[in-house]
Amino acid sequence: MPGTIDIDRIFHESRASPPSERTLPWEETCDGVTVVVEPKPHWADDMRAFRLEAPEYCRYADWTANGGHARFDGHIDTSGNDVMMKARATIAREIADGLWDRRPVHVRR
Repeated sequence: MPGTIDIDRIFHESRASPPSERTLPWEETCDGVTVVVEPKPHWADDMRAFRLEAPEYCRYADWTANGGHARFDGHIDTSGNDVMMKARATIAREIADGLWDRRPVHVRR
């Protein structure tokens, strides 16, 4: 159907913003390690970077400074895949609820 909203396009357009202004998670790879960066909530002092396939995370500042050598801590139940799947499911639900339109990609909340 022409004019439908595409989840991949929404993620792509979110990446056009600087990291501190992004509202959706994104992948980054350094030193052979891939993480999913979780956007910074208004109350946080830094973002978190979750290993793609393992329940571990680090501070984004540590990730940007040290890449794959950043200090990762265990997380009880969340990996980068989990963060990304949850974001994609949320966007799919919001599209179904009519919260996205065809104008430049912004969610109406």
